[in-house]
Amino acid sequence: MELIKWFYGYIKSFMKTSTKVQSFEEACVALGLNPAEELPYSVATTNRQRGINAVAKLAIIAEALNEGWKPDWSNWNERKYYPYFDKAAGGSGFSFDDFYCDASYTGVGSRLVFRTAELARYAGTQFLEIYREWMVFGE
Repeated sequence: MELIKWFYGYIKSFMKTSTKVQSFEEACVALGLNPAEELPYSVATTNRQRGINAVAKLAIIAEALNEGWKPDWSNWNERKYYPYFDKAAGGSGFSFDDFYCDASYTGVGSRLVFRTAELARYAGTQFLEIYREWMVFGE
């Protein structure tokens, strides 16, 4: 297993960050985590439980995409990016809308911000269903 992890890391080191992590499971592998052990509810049966599992997944995905970067909330000059979404009645419903940059405050958890606009945009589109599961109650 260790050889497989090393080889996976070696191959991924040549790739763009956004292509390294395309699923929750890949984010876990990138961080050396076991996906089966990371979710609070192994069998999520309620909307609340699914939402809690979704935010746990997003925190792991953000950590993997940020590759060790941690936001410094005391630094007003450091930009921090996060995706935001639009919820419209009918049609496409919930969709990625854009990204936003915060310098000192955030409307999302600090574990869910990204070091670049590109990563925020990627996360908002690639992991749209996980964001929907976290943010939209009862769907």
